[in-house]
Amino acid sequence: MNKTPADAANLEFDGMVARLTLNRPEKHNAFDDKVIAQLLTHLESVAARDDIRALILSAEGKHFCAGADLAWMKRMAGMNYQENLADAKQLAKLMSTLDALPVPTIAKVQGAAYGGAIGLIACCDIAIASDTARFCLSEVKLGLAPATIGPFVLRAMGERRCRQLFITAEVFNAQQANNWGLVHRLTQAEELDGAVEDCVQSIVQNGPSACRAAKQLIQQLSSTPDPSDMTSRLIAELRVSEEGQEGLGAFFEKRKPVWQI
Repeated sequence: MNKTPADAANLEFDGMVARLTLNRPEKHNAFDDKVIAQLLTHLESVAARDDIRALILSAEGKHFCAGADLAWMKRMAGMNYQENLADAKQLAKLMSTLDALPVPTIAKVQGAAYGGAIGLIACCDIAIASDTARFCLSEVKLGLAPATIGPFVLRAMGERRCRQLFITAEVFNAQQANNWGLVHRLTQAEELDGAVEDCVQSIVQNGPSACRAAKQLIQQLSSTPDPSDMTSRLIAELRVSEEGQEGLGAFFEKRKPVWQI
């Protein structure tokens, strides 16, 4: 397993799986501008590798992420508009980079996930949480709004639910997060690691290029008024590709494709 040096956000390469871990348990994994910069650097490292099949986003300690670091927020409150705009654009870049990462992404959530943490979860393809996790879009309590993360959370949970949660800043539990589309699966705390690894194994049994193409397809479908021409071209390209030929051949020959372990 290849590791980067211990820092506020650690990246490990474990074979074909990248493990990106928030590592500020003493601060409940709250993030600031330095953590954002580290996460961006790590995500760019993952995106540059063709051999990575999945990324797990997790956190050390009892809590996934308490949102923005209070000291960082206090510092930004003393800065001018242009400085705050540049800072906000970095967070927006982090969210869009995670959202558009070529490989499948899994958020592993325990404890509290507040504020911007919900943006990180919404930007991942799959979210698996402990059944004791709790969530809150708390920005309005501080006279702010969940603006930067808003598009991603809105897409995950829907406009009607976001009207409620953005405005009330109420805490909601794991079952509600599951019912409302933020989280895909709940498990007991002691089974969380196993559930995430099971999900990874499901992903790596599939065609690596196909998974990347499927993820890109979703992004294109959501922004294309009439996607029929694009989807027809995509499936034709995949059918005649080396991976598509192998997958179809293995199916009809009743054998495993070369990418399965």
